[in-house]
Amino acid sequence: MKPSTLHLFVLFFLLSYVQGRFVVEKNSITVLSPHKLRGKKDGAIGNFGIPNYGGYILGSLVYPDKGSHGCQVFDGDKPFKFRSNRPTIVLLDRGECYFALKVWHAQLAGAAAVLVTDSIDETLITMDSPEESTDADGYIEKIVIPSVLVEKSFGDSLKDSLSNKDEVLLRIDWRESVPHPDDRVEYEFWTNSNDECGPRCDEQMDFVKNFKGHAQILERGGYTLFTPHYITWFCPKPFVESSQCKSQCINHGRYCAPDPEKDFGEGYEGKDVVYENLRQLCVHRVANESNRSWVWWDYVTDFHVRCSMKEKKYSKDCAEVVMKSLDLPIEKIKKCVGDPEADVENEVLKIEQTAQIGGGSRGDVTILPTLILNNVQYRGKLERTSVLKAICAGFKETTEPQVCLSGDIETNECLQRRNGGCWQDRSANVTACKDTFRGRVCECPVVEGVQYKGDGYTTCEAFGPARCSLNNGGCWSETRNKITFSACSESKVNGCHCPVGFVGDGIKCKDVDECKEKSACQCDGCSCKDTWGGYDCKCKGDLLYIKEQDICIERNGSKFGKILAFVVIAVVAIAGLAGYVFYKYRLRSYMDSEIMAIMSQYMPLDQQSNVVHAESEPLRQGNV
Repeated sequence: MKPSTLHLFVLFFLLSYVQGRFVVEKNSITVLSPHKLRGKKDGAIGNFGIPNYGGYILGSLVYPDKGSHGCQVFDGDKPFKFRSNRPTIVLLDRGECYFALKVWHAQLAGAAAVLVTDSIDETLITMDSPEESTDADGYIEKIVIPSVLVEKSFGDSLKDSLSNKDEVLLRIDWRESVPHPDDRVEYEFWTNSNDECGPRCDEQMDFVKNFKGHAQILERGGYTLFTPHYITWFCPKPFVESSQCKSQCINHGRYCAPDPEKDFGEGYEGKDVVYENLRQLCVHRVANESNRSWVWWDYVTDFHVRCSMKEKKYSKDCAEVVMKSLDLPIEKIKKCVGDPEADVENEVLKIEQTAQIGGGSRGDVTILPTLILNNVQYRGKLERTSVLKAICAGFKETTEPQVCLSGDIETNECLQRRNGGCWQDRSANVTACKDTFRGRVCECPVVEGVQYKGDGYTTCEAFGPARCSLNNGGCWSETRNKITFSACSESKVNGCHCPVGFVGDGIKCKDVDECKEKSACQCDGCSCKDTWGGYDCKCKGDLLYIKEQDICIERNGSKFGKILAFVVIAVVAIAGLAGYVFYKYRLRSYMDSEIMAIMSQYMPLDQQSNVVHAESEPLRQGNV
């Protein structure tokens, strides 16, 4: 690259960030012993290795007798091994070599974490990994332990305590390093479509390919809101018409990217990268409109494989082939991209330039790749498992998706230390311990529709009418001779009460011996026998026992009663018979009169005349 060209490139790079702001992401360090140092301090999370997001490390601190800068490999096998089983945290001095090299040597010596103490009094800074260094390539990707930079004054006090032979016990805590306000994590990934920028480009593309599965599961389930971003620069106005700006920028110098090969004379140009970055942004925007935002991950990985710069396939035509294979609407994406030759602002890229400037708790985005979780920048190795842990740390406790509770990224504390210190009913296999990514919470559960209520630590009690269906509501129950008694009543929403015939607290009930206690069967001549859940009382002779009144009565009535009953029955029978005879007589008379009336209406007329003559005949005889 020619000096004048390099000068121009650096110029428009720096002008973009003259107002830049870098935010140091922190975690807490608590001194548990010795007592004189007890308290909490901040530490700056290193930008390499794997910070324990959502968790903490409790360990003993050591300071090397020699080689305290950690720039050389420590002598011996596991030289910092403690007699106790606690993890070892190594304290090292700043200076003389890269931060990452110090941590690498401590990791080889068996350290679980590293504290680097600053060499000057200043505010905390972020320990970064060395830029494209041949020396670093052999170890930088192998660092898996977390590291933290602490202020000089704090480091000096730790060293003084160790020199006095005190045991220094620390807790390095990352549980609050990522905000976790609700049940959805919002995260951004600042990347680049360029695959010729060396280790940084390889790192980000490896991450996209490896993390794609997790990202799509989280996005499809609505657990996360993901947004891709791309850094763009601009060309200063005095140089807009220069050949360098024209080859590296679109829209007349408004949006630029460095030359992929760092050589303006050959290969692809910076504007090719800007154009593809814009296409990838539009793929996400258009896919998101049809509720398929996760397709971005498929497009980016497929484009990297099928349209690589190394194979000279990095082009618009190749991009459209990938879009077609993923059933993406090409015309909509073209409309979103717009005209890269027009002398106007591009809506999509203008938003990207604005978003690069940090706000609130987030700093400016100045390097690639950069991951931002709930508006704070992720620190550490850009690797699938460590990034997933950081995302899981961004969920409000108890709202994490199941992928966050898998054994490879978190420890189930409910399986340790006496059920995590929570209430448990072993007989019913019911527990108040609920595993979370950060640890556990003790909350009375809901099991098979039965709600438990209590403090979750010492007590949980089944509540509601359905409680007796689950382990008998935690109440006493026993069966003898196929007869079952229970202290759980579905008519009561809570509590255990021994049934009639038993005494106890409901958790344990004991049969009452009514005969021995003389609480029943006290009538004269009665004999009492205790039974399971009751008693059997018998009267002497032929008497009948009435349990409710605890008395005996004759099973049959007296002779007078029998005679009286017979008389009453006889009277009733005779009265009934007389009534029946009277009824039949009246009915027969009524029927006869009715029949005669009817028949008289139908007799012949001559018969009727004869009847009349016969009736008047004596009158005629009287006249003779």
